[in-house]
Amino acid sequence: MLATLVATALVWSEPASAATTPLIGTGSGRCLDVSGASQSNGASVQIWDCNGQANQQWTTTGSSELRVYGGKCLDVTGAGTADGTAVTIWDCNGQNNQKWRLNTDGSVTAVGANKCLDVSGYGTANGTKVHIWTCHGGTNQKWTTGTDPGPTPTVTPTSTPTLPAGARPCDIYASGGTPCVAAHSTTRALYAAYGGNLYQVRRSSDNATRNIGLPVAGGVADAAAQDAFCAGTTCVVTVVYDQSGRGNDLWYQGSSVVPGSPQSRPAVATTESLTVGGAKAYSLYINPGNSYWRDGHLTGVPTGSAPEGMYMVTSGTHVNGGCCFDYGNSETTRKADAAGAMDAINFSTQCWFGGCSGGGPWVQADLEWGLYPGGSQSWNPNQRAFPHKFVTATLKNNGTSRFAIKGSNAQSGSLYTLYDGSLPPGYSPMRKQGAIILGSGGDCCKPDGGANLSAGTFYEGAMVAGYPSDATENAVQASVVAAGYR
Repeated sequence: MLATLVATALVWSEPASAATTPLIGTGSGRCLDVSGASQSNGASVQIWDCNGQANQQWTTTGSSELRVYGGKCLDVTGAGTADGTAVTIWDCNGQNNQKWRLNTDGSVTAVGANKCLDVSGYGTANGTKVHIWTCHGGTNQKWTTGTDPGPTPTVTPTSTPTLPAGARPCDIYASGGTPCVAAHSTTRALYAAYGGNLYQVRRSSDNATRNIGLPVAGGVADAAAQDAFCAGTTCVVTVVYDQSGRGNDLWYQGSSVVPGSPQSRPAVATTESLTVGGAKAYSLYINPGNSYWRDGHLTGVPTGSAPEGMYMVTSGTHVNGGCCFDYGNSETTRKADAAGAMDAINFSTQCWFGGCSGGGPWVQADLEWGLYPGGSQSWNPNQRAFPHKFVTATLKNNGTSRFAIKGSNAQSGSLYTLYDGSLPPGYSPMRKQGAIILGSGGDCCKPDGGANLSAGTFYEGAMVAGYPSDATENAVQASVVAAGYR
């Protein structure tokens, strides 16, 4: 049987002749490339900007080879089987270390080693080396092609296609094969077609409540409705609704839905107004004692070692060092159960293990029993502070070996990779429980005591099933910038 590559993923099929195509890394958008266009045995293989040259054109054969230049094969050096064994080119010889299995999920397996073709360290830069590594499902082990040889089976997309103008973050995540399982915002719709409610306010004068929705589907919150309802009195935010349709609404801890400690209370609804796309909106302005929670483990939120990703838009001007301003996956027990029981973005001036650059605030990962800035526990040279008025923060975790954190100014620019590498010791596999937290740590605000000490601002955020590609996250950041937070 003859193997060929297809445009969306990699599958075995039976075309009339071999296909010669580039092989594109899903995580980087760059091509599998023979370094320096060398044709010598032992020339290294890397990723590089796709350019259509012969050193990026790969032909599959009936003997399961991946050939370049016609007679050179993709070769696992020395027929090695260890993680990190280099991949080079060599004269085709029919041995098992030159045989490759192309899988429907986009991965490429070295037959002799039973390990995956892997971009070192989840790198995305030109010149990043390619080797073999234990298969883990990460985007650095997924490959697509730039041509379409004909009809192909229906598969989950592994990269983000071109999107129509106006696509919102959850449209983008879905197009990348990592759909939102929870989507929250007090400012705007996170789907272009969403026309439901964003949140609910309750006024102190008579305890009446009012849902705040959208004047138009896909638009900005109806701040005028809130202003009219709350005129002459104080309003608080009781619940932030889930736009994904899965019912993962976030109620304040201390409500009848989510009982909390006596110190727990809802956030004041009118503390901060802003504009989004030129229209007025309100933030969820969290002070110590405010936090929101959902036991979402039965409604699609990843649990255990399942991969997941998330993002939020927050502010670098309203933060503190109290534990813990988080958004993401948390314990259903509201207890600090174990390493890996949480998987949440933390944004604060806390730096548990030292070595965070500048004075903060920093984007970190709250994985329970520690806030991790990436790298070693004591130092990450890529960490940086984000004191901007509006900040985008992202986190993704494949559940077994790697996590990545990124941040950016939410008004301009691209995401900056703060860390992309191994999980801390003791966190593999993850032990996620599937609740959702916003504005506190996982063990906060229990009915039998405990109070949230953190401060922070929440504008929008979402959690997704699966490990989003860098291209998907970049498109989400572009959507946030285009939203026009001011």
